[in-house]
Amino acid sequence: MTQLPLDLGFRAALGRTDFLVAPCNEAAIAWIDRWPGWPGPALALCGPAGSGKTHLGEVWRARSGATPIAAAALASAAVPRLLGAAKAAFVDDADQAAEEALLHLYNLLAERRGHLLLVAREPPARWRIKLADLRSRLLAAPVVAVEAPDDALLGAVLVKLFADRQLDVGQELIAYLLVQIERSFAAAQEAVAALDAASLAEGRAVTVPLARAVLSRLRDRNRD
Repeated sequence: MTQLPLDLGFRAALGRTDFLVAPCNEAAIAWIDRWPGWPGPALALCGPAGSGKTHLGEVWRARSGATPIAAAALASAAVPRLLGAAKAAFVDDADQAAEEALLHLYNLLAERRGHLLLVAREPPARWRIKLADLRSRLLAAPVVAVEAPDDALLGAVLVKLFADRQLDVGQELIAYLLVQIERSFAAAQEAVAALDAASLAEGRAVTVPLARAVLSRLRDRNRD
């Protein structure tokens, strides 16, 4: 009989010691660790979906006491209230924020001699910024990228994602997934989530045969 998996969620580790350091992300980690010795008020952190940008932002937020501000909630009139007395702020999906509000936030933190971490998939030079003052400030800010993972890092990420869900898997499965999935953190997250759900629903261990069936279903779904 097929079991109905309960959506209990899972807790992914977000501590600095839990972040996996590799050539593709060591420059970004070095910039996070360099704070508060940044050369200016802002740092832009960019990279593909699921690459660990938000994780690094949370690490920096915990160290700096920064206020997290959702890009969708950022409005110019609300900036003083959202920031409060803080001298640091972290904005994820920063390229989606209202330009006047982002400029206001930048200027306010610069006045306080504080810092702003902007996270997005693309660097500010590729954002469609119409406000000249904002564009000049962001283009002057240092930019650091999280690059695509190599086999060693992607394999370690898969192991961590399974461990976060309290799933014990073998190296045979990790090796199979490395060959079969897209070379991205987002694909690794999708595969692990789908395998976890299938394992619960079908009452099966997470093995290569299950992975073969699950990945086939994912490919069919993504083609639709």
